[in-house]
Amino acid sequence: MATTVPSKAAQKTKAAAKPAPPAKSSVIPRNSIAEWALTILILLFGTSTIAQPFVIPTSSMHNTLYTGDHLIVDKLAYAPPGSISQHFLPYEDVKRGDIIVFRHPTLITVDYVKRVIGMPGDHLKLVNKQVILNGKALVEPYAIHMDNSLNYRDNFPVGEIDYTSDPKMFDRASAMLRDYVVNGELVVPPGHYFAMGDNRDNSLDSRYWGLVPRENITGKPLVVFWSYDAPTEDLKDYNLHHMLDLALHFFTKTRWDRTLKLIHGYPLG
Repeated sequence: MATTVPSKAAQKTKAAAKPAPPAKSSVIPRNSIAEWALTILILLFGTSTIAQPFVIPTSSMHNTLYTGDHLIVDKLAYAPPGSISQHFLPYEDVKRGDIIVFRHPTLITVDYVKRVIGMPGDHLKLVNKQVILNGKALVEPYAIHMDNSLNYRDNFPVGEIDYTSDPKMFDRASAMLRDYVVNGELVVPPGHYFAMGDNRDNSLDSRYWGLVPRENITGKPLVVFWSYDAPTEDLKDYNLHHMLDLALHFFTKTRWDRTLKLIHGYPLG
C-alpha cells in the first residue's frame, strides 16, 4: 500500500494548531521589595494613627508609671468621632483622673504624660499639698509626696512661680495666674485642662507651665509592654551606654512584674 505524504501546506496547518507555550507571568513575587515597602508603610500609618509606643523618661508619674516603663498609647480614645465610626469605635471624652499623653504647650515636639485634675469650669487650689476641687478635698491614693518642705507648688495658686529657667513656660504660667485666678482659686477655662504628675514634689506640670489645650491631647496609655530600670539620660537618647547596658543586664534589670500591666485612670468627682 502506498504511503500518502502530507503536502507542505497541510504540515503548516498542523503546526499552527499546536497550543502556544504559556506566556511568562508578569506578577511580581509576593516577597518583592515593593510589597515589603507597602507593608512597612501600612505599619507606620497604623502606628501613628491608632497606637504608639512611648517610654516614661522621668519619675514625675511615680508610683503609677515608673521611669523606664514602655507603654502602648491609644491614639483613638479621644479622637473626634465621625458620623459612622462613633458607633463601633470606643471614643470617649477626657475625664478627671484620666492619665493622658499630650504635646507640651511650649515644647511642641515633646510628649508629656500627666493626670487630668481639673476640667473646664472647675475651681481648684492646693493647700499644704492637698488638692481642693470645687470646694472638696480630693482623695488621691495614687499621689505621693517625697519632700516635707512647702513652696509654690504645694500652695497653688498663691505666691510666685519658683520655676524660671524656661521663659516660655514661665510666661504661660504667669498668664494663667493673671487671667484665671478668682478668689484664690484657679478657674479652668473652656477647652483646657489642668494636669499634674502623681509624684507631686517632682513634677513639672500645669502649676509651672499652664493649662493643657484640648487639641494637644493625643491619647491615653493602655498597657506597659516592657519596663526596664534605666536612668533618664539613657531613656531620652538610646546611646551606646544604653545599648551596652541592655546587652549585659536585660534579664536582671527588666521589671518582669510590670510586663503587660494595664493602666487605668482614677475617677475624681
